[in-house]
Amino acid sequence: MIKIVLKKSSQKNLRNSISAFFLAAFLLCGCSGKSSKTIIRLQKMEENVGSPTTEAELKDAIKKYQDRVTDIQLANSQIGIWYKMLATRYLDAKMYGEALKTFQTAIQYYPANQNLFYYVGVCAGYMAKASLDFNASGGTSAEKFNYLKLAESAYLRAIELEPRYVRSLYGLGVLYVFELDQCEKAIPYLETALSVETKNTDIMFVLARAYYVEGQYDNAVSLYDKIISVTKSEQKKKSAEANKKIALDAYYAN
Repeated sequence: MIKIVLKKSSQKNLRNSISAFFLAAFLLCGCSGKSSKTIIRLQKMEENVGSPTTEAELKDAIKKYQDRVTDIQLANSQIGIWYKMLATRYLDAKMYGEALKTFQTAIQYYPANQNLFYYVGVCAGYMAKASLDFNASGGTSAEKFNYLKLAESAYLRAIELEPRYVRSLYGLGVLYVFELDQCEKAIPYLETALSVETKNTDIMFVLARAYYVEGQYDNAVSLYDKIISVTKSEQKKKSAEANKKIALDAYYAN
């Protein structure tokens, strides 16, 4: 009889191979409804853990399963990153529906990432514009409204995570002013954004518009004056001057 002696590393590799074989065979059998007992049995085979009883055996089993948890956490982290990368590719390609779904999936892996919520808001806004079906009365369709409310909730969640997150503050302001006709709600968010980026003329234009709609003509005029003084764009300067005149006319008319 020939006795084959394997080194410890070879024995471990052999065990891993056998475990992998049984796992693959199990999956190929189409046993999609596998029970928790079956999963535990397979895990024990993979880790060479039987029924530990002594202190040393229990510590060894705990260590092996802790390593499995770490592996899963690292894998989930990487999966989340790849979902974000894929969503960004969709966004770059202007495939807003696919980008929206993929960013939402990425949030399942990173639920406290304000950037992901911001991008959900952006994509939902684009999808709202793509919803062209209207009610018989000529009002906004339910689909469009749902996308707008999704954008609102996403921006709000991003701001909840990072109160001075300018992109979401600005995005929410634009949504309230130009889509939901809620300028009063937009003002505090835009004011916060402007307190962070004090020379951002895009924020100033939207905030001035909100002031004007709410009848705060003096505030609107002051903002248009500030735009005129800080911008290097002739187009923006002309636009600010024209809007300032409209605000002044409204101010004196009241």
